[in-house]
Amino acid sequence: MKPQVITPELRSWIIDQAKAGCRPEDVLASMRNSGWQDDVAADALEATLREHLASQGQHHAFGLPAPVPVPEPRLAGSPSHLWADDHEVKVLLAMRNPRIVVFGGFLSDVECDALVAAAGPRMSRSETVVNATGGSEVHAARTSRGMFFGRGEGALCERIERRIAALVNWPVENGEGLQVLHYGPGAEYKAHNDYFDPAQPGMTSVLARGGQRVGTLVMYLNTPEQGGGTVFPDVALEVAPIKGNAVFFSYDRAHAITRTLHGGAPVIQGEKWVATKWLREREFV
Repeated sequence: MKPQVITPELRSWIIDQAKAGCRPEDVLASMRNSGWQDDVAADALEATLREHLASQGQHHAFGLPAPVPVPEPRLAGSPSHLWADDHEVKVLLAMRNPRIVVFGGFLSDVECDALVAAAGPRMSRSETVVNATGGSEVHAARTSRGMFFGRGEGALCERIERRIAALVNWPVENGEGLQVLHYGPGAEYKAHNDYFDPAQPGMTSVLARGGQRVGTLVMYLNTPEQGGGTVFPDVALEVAPIKGNAVFFSYDRAHAITRTLHGGAPVIQGEKWVATKWLREREFV
């Protein structure tokens, strides 16, 4: 495929759309409809706005919040393996925009089974965050069962958390406790974003505990017979839930431009167990 070049005309058009108050997702959709590749369109939008705003002494356009630092694996040079504290991990897929990385063999079979065994007696119906209050409640979009470990709860959680911190270069203390989820046949988690919407009244108390979420690691604790993949609708990607593997993605602002909308596809046959680690901007308390 012939490389697409970001021309001065394209940059000027993007700036005009920003000044006209267009939403970034609409601008990206328009570019895709005109034949621009997804990654080129997103890079053009991001780079053009950043340079334009810097020249104007401004910090945002299109209503975009400013980007923040995010966790990032050491992928320079396209390595096939990474060393994560005590364990070698395979790099199976690396997408730059959005930043999505699939790791092979992140957990051993023994570690997967131990997490399932420890979590099993403590499972209850999964809840979602309530924007208006900052609390949580059962929601029809999320039909799994789950539980939370405290950060550093037991030797197994502590070892996994150190491994995650080393793999994505983010402090252990900036992570929430591991959440283990169980999905039976037909259970799913419809497409959603993991970051919190700071405009919602209930988010003040949630954000006070460690700032915004900036990264997610989903670890697969078993392999369902059919279904149960992690889907990213904005980039038409589905990650197969293979025992011991993990998928990481980061989001540098609470906005759809990160293209990290994702969901847990329905389990068609068998069951699915996953462990999720959310990473915050600051120490999570």
